[in-house]
Amino acid sequence: YGFINTCLKSLVVEKYGEETWENLRLQAGVQDSFLTFEVYKDEITMQLIDNACKVLGVPADTVLREFGKYFFEFCKRSGYDHMLRTLGGNLYEFIENLDALHSYLFWFCLFFPQEMNAPSFRVEKNEDGSMHLHYYSDRRGLCHIVPGIIGAAALDFFNIEISMKIVNQTEEEEERTGKKEHIVFLVTQNPLFPCKERNEFSSSSRCLVDSEKQFENQLNKEDLEKAKNANGDRGNSVCPVKKSHWKTLRGIITLGKGKLLRGFDPVYPKSLWIDTKTFCNGLPFHMVFDKELKVKQAGVSIQKIVPGLQTMGICLDQYFRIVHPEVPFTISSIQKFINSQFVFQTRREMMPESWKERPMLELRGQMMWMESLQCMLYLCSPLLRTLHELEERQMHIADIAPHDVTRDLILLNQQRLAEMELSNQLERKKEELRILSKHLEEEKKKTEALLYAMLPQHVANQLKEGKRVEAGEFKECTILFSDVVTFTNICAQCEPIQIVLMLNSMYLRFDRLTTVHDVYKVETIGDAYMVVGGVPVPVPTHAERVANFALGMIMAAKGVQNPVSGNPIQIRVGIHTGPVLAGVVGEKMPRYCLFGDTVNIASRMESHGVPSKIHLSSSAYQCLKYKNFEITERGEIEVKGKGKMHTYFLIRNKSATENEIMGRP
Repeated sequence: YGFINTCLKSLVVEKYGEETWENLRLQAGVQDSFLTFEVYKDEITMQLIDNACKVLGVPADTVLREFGKYFFEFCKRSGYDHMLRTLGGNLYEFIENLDALHSYLFWFCLFFPQEMNAPSFRVEKNEDGSMHLHYYSDRRGLCHIVPGIIGAAALDFFNIEISMKIVNQTEEEEERTGKKEHIVFLVTQNPLFPCKERNEFSSSSRCLVDSEKQFENQLNKEDLEKAKNANGDRGNSVCPVKKSHWKTLRGIITLGKGKLLRGFDPVYPKSLWIDTKTFCNGLPFHMVFDKELKVKQAGVSIQKIVPGLQTMGICLDQYFRIVHPEVPFTISSIQKFINSQFVFQTRREMMPESWKERPMLELRGQMMWMESLQCMLYLCSPLLRTLHELEERQMHIADIAPHDVTRDLILLNQQRLAEMELSNQLERKKEELRILSKHLEEEKKKTEALLYAMLPQHVANQLKEGKRVEAGEFKECTILFSDVVTFTNICAQCEPIQIVLMLNSMYLRFDRLTTVHDVYKVETIGDAYMVVGGVPVPVPTHAERVANFALGMIMAAKGVQNPVSGNPIQIRVGIHTGPVLAGVVGEKMPRYCLFGDTVNIASRMESHGVPSKIHLSSSAYQCLKYKNFEITERGEIEVKGKGKMHTYFLIRNKSATENEIMGRP
């Protein structure tokens, strides 16, 4: 079930983090989440466990043991706490009733479809207080989960620490024909007491022994006889039971903190006060059979459904097969698993004609061995979960004994079916919402990436929050303009698509360089490309960054082909340093624009430049002359709208290689 895989995911995320889980599941090739009551292939769980061993670098038995401990806690957190606590008053009873819990979940809990294939447990007490736990499973290699689960339950519910070791392991088990693995664990128990409790326990034990001796010495035989008679005269039909002096008193005396020390001995009548007819009517689905499986007695309702049982002495296995536990239909196998709940199913070929088209009847109940009669009593009820199943077999509520809780379960489950369907729908909707939310987050990241490519991040965030972006003044920054030489002629001689492909090839190279040198791309207009250093985030190295970017542009342009001549294109680059005003213009298609004379001069440096050269203004030169760049003087030139200006050419960076300029590894 998805419940198991969800638990494994929760363990990894809780102990090792979300990143480890993501790595693990990608290696295993499984989805990120699982529906609780959806059935998944065992291979998914096995792949997750195998990859957990590899990713975490931990042996499989350690991973499984830790998973077992965590699974117990996960079940408690998921609402199974009270159900587990009430299985038994001690560890032996707890393990003994695990199969009963699985049977309930399998047969009656509608949340679990009937594909459930749970392991099975059988426990044997040893004289030294230890136990042998038999574990049966269709899934090989998961036995190390058992010590984790049982150990956690023993410590939490019964305050005892146990050790478990494998004493026997077989692949194919003869006594359970349906299970592939049979493991026998030796379970030894060690009680855990806090220091204070341990001292109190020791002193109370000594006090108990001393009190016993004291009472035995003080009480004379007459008092004891009176106590015995008082105890024995409760009814004439009660057989007298011999007790020691102390055992008699234990039923009367209260010691310690209000704890009643009592011993219980059942009282049986001399003869059974019920006639055969009443017994067969009162328990309409019981059967009694001997060692040869010959039927000696059967309830009236089961006789009605399986008329063959009216012939006493017929063999039970002719009419029924054992569905659970998966054992051969022999008295020895049944005795070995006598604490398990048995499910019988009628054989179709032995049923009356009226049952040929109906689903077969299944019975569920317990086996009780009657030593004095050398017979087995099977106390059972019809295994029906819903009114629909009752109708399919053309049975009625009246066919089930009034004291049988099966009647209540059928009616209760009818209501729970609607609740279960609603719960499953909610879980599916929740999963759909989670996937949609994940996709929405991915799309949001794409949108933000696109937005941040158009506007500076802090400006974009302010616009998203609905705030007005104030214009900012930058006292010093470096602006670069570039354009393609003879671009007008190229456009006149080429198809539009060729121009688009050429510009796209060039701009992709330039865009990558903006990331390498951390400069801000302001805009492109036709073949013109504009970047700035020191805006929107002021930095002292703005001139060096733009200079290195310009050198990279010249190198990158050599890789772009002129669609007319087939030769590499040539570009002009102009750079100027000075103050600007920057801000967002417009509401529709907003742009982050630069204003000021610095922009105009940078543009003039580009337009008055030389092909494949980087043209510097005097202010840009002043910022770069002591920064390890090779620069040559161009001299005074006439600049449109500015008069005469002293300008320079940037040749190279003396301390950086071509690979460093281009951002290559």
